[in-house]
Amino acid sequence: MTEIGSDLTQDAFLNGALNILQPKSGYRAATDPVFMAASIAAKPGDTVLEMGCGVGVAMLCLGQRVPDCKLTGLELQPEYADLARQNAEANDISAKILSGDLMQMPPELREQNFDHVMFNPPFYDYGKVTAPDDLGKSQAHVMDLEISDWIKAGMKRLKPKGWLTFIHRIDILPKAMAALSEGAGDIIVKPLTSRSSQPAKRIIVTCRKGTNGPPVLLPPLVIHNSDAHSSDAGTYSSIAQGILRNGDALPIS
Repeated sequence: MTEIGSDLTQDAFLNGALNILQPKSGYRAATDPVFMAASIAAKPGDTVLEMGCGVGVAMLCLGQRVPDCKLTGLELQPEYADLARQNAEANDISAKILSGDLMQMPPELREQNFDHVMFNPPFYDYGKVTAPDDLGKSQAHVMDLEISDWIKAGMKRLKPKGWLTFIHRIDILPKAMAALSEGAGDIIVKPLTSRSSQPAKRIIVTCRKGTNGPPVLLPPLVIHNSDAHSSDAGTYSSIAQGILRNGDALPIS
């Protein structure tokens, strides 16, 4: 991490393949968007929309792995959208970033449909935790929309048989499955656990619009090899290290 003035830092992702400007005190992307991007089975030429793209980490990780994707980001907070544009340009990845609300998308987006839609939504419900003082962090971490709202908005922007992917807490799974029961099939759930001895706290969910294949629960991705916490990156499992350091794909199948 390198401080850029008093408000920003520049952080390396994918072992320095991406250098990302982030607010020093606001919401800061970590590993979740990297894991989500790794799970997108995009091909060159595919169109991809990230809803709530923040400073652009997930979409730029995907663009680094699949250079010929056509990337679009939607971000509510103009300051974060501007950083996403700067990050795309600085990392020489073509991406179009729009400012707007996913519940009232800009007309330009409402006229488009995509091969893939992904999102990494806020994780904490109002009334269950105290919102952070920082406005950017508060808007990024505290849910003012249900998971069903995110799913509904994403499904509208998909082409027939397009793929919807998101990462979230595991406790939202019942609500997510209920929302996906209308209009989606081939639902695949990939748990993420810090260590093999611990329960999963995150899930990556992917599904396909307009299909009716049965749901599948996959074995978890174990992120660390060791049972004890360590800051040493060498404790990452081989799969996690390949994703976080090398930009490898995480097959969801």
